Amino acid sequence: MNAKTMDTTEARWRDEFPITRDLVYLNNCSLTPLPKRGRERIERFTREWTELGGRAWYDHWIGEYEQLRSDVAGVLGADDDEVAIEPNVSAGLVGIASTFDYEKRPKVVIADLDFPPDGHAFLAVAPRGAQVQFVRSPDRVRVPLELFERAIDERTAAVCTGHVYFTSGWIQDVQALAEICHRKGAVLVVDAYQSIGALPFDVHRSGVDYLVGGTLKWLMGGPGIAFLYARRAVAERVHPSAVGWWGVADPFAFDIEHLRPGEGARRFEYGTPAVAAIYAARAGIELLKEIGIATVRERHKLLSQRLVDGARDQGWTVRCPLDATERTTIVTLEHPEPQRAVDALRASGVICDSRPALIRLSPHYFNTLEEMDLALELLAPLRASPATA
Repeated sequence: MNAKTMDTTEARWRDEFPITRDLVYLNNCSLTPLPKRGRERIERFTREWTELGGRAWYDHWIGEYEQLRSDVAGVLGADDDEVAIEPNVSAGLVGIASTFDYEKRPKVVIADLDFPPDGHAFLAVAPRGAQVQFVRSPDRVRVPLELFERAIDERTAAVCTGHVYFTSGWIQDVQALAEICHRKGAVLVVDAYQSIGALPFDVHRSGVDYLVGGTLKWLMGGPGIAFLYARRAVAERVHPSAVGWWGVADPFAFDIEHLRPGEGARRFEYGTPAVAAIYAARAGIELLKEIGIATVRERHKLLSQRLVDGARDQGWTVRCPLDATERTTIVTLEHPEPQRAVDALRASGVICDSRPALIRLSPHYFNTLEEMDLALELLAPLRASPATA
């Protein structure tokens, strides 16, 4: 599969990303490159700002904001009022962490493989009584459900963990985890930044209580916009202490003396949003809808398996599940000096990333099998030592 052998739809989709003309881009779980239509939408925003000034809020921008809410709800399988627009995932987590009564239930359970803000948001409320307990991965790839089940008890307020772990790509069974949490009366908070847009997923079917994610990875919308899902029954009874003027029932009443939370998840929203990021985010989600998440998922499995199999043939220690059905398209390889290896690949036109002791590669739908083979060819001389596992 290369650009010449792609069908018309696939080739048109790849053409949305001009970076593919010059580079093999395998860093999509950090930041997908800007698609053509994303740039066009940002340029539309700048025209509106230039020509309309503040009037653009009422003529265009508030409408785009609400349309983004609907777009995200469609991706998640949520209702519009269960989605809050956030400036980033960290802000969403801070809002969620502010809602619990830690005197009644002090414990919060988090995996040691989770992305740092998942832990930081709850460590920060330790003065209010939160007690964070970390579940330890036995292999640095996955966290078995039984370890969570052992940690969750009647003192547990929440479990906060990833749908997909950022250093291994392993897909956690969050539906089963939600059932474990609910049996003990705990709330499940899922960080889905690494999964939404890469995996078909339905929040209602999953049973999760909260979910946070953003648009700069598989949704191809760039930084500046994130989102928070709050199950309606949960959102209606909580009162975040982290609040903003767009998170109230009627922001444009400009009522400073009363705090009336917004309906549903809207009460988790903060202040004035980054409008240019909204335009880029909507363009990325539109692209994803045209191809379909299920189709993207199949391409991800094909491309990532080529990387895993090729790396193992070369003798690399692979720090991700070997079976494509158990991981997203994140592929991680152990290396004592990962940044050195990443820099060498960059010099040859292959863009990937590093994490502690790991080279991380993450192809997307626009990549090809030939690009995977080129990356493997360049990786071969960079392997520092024989595999140990």
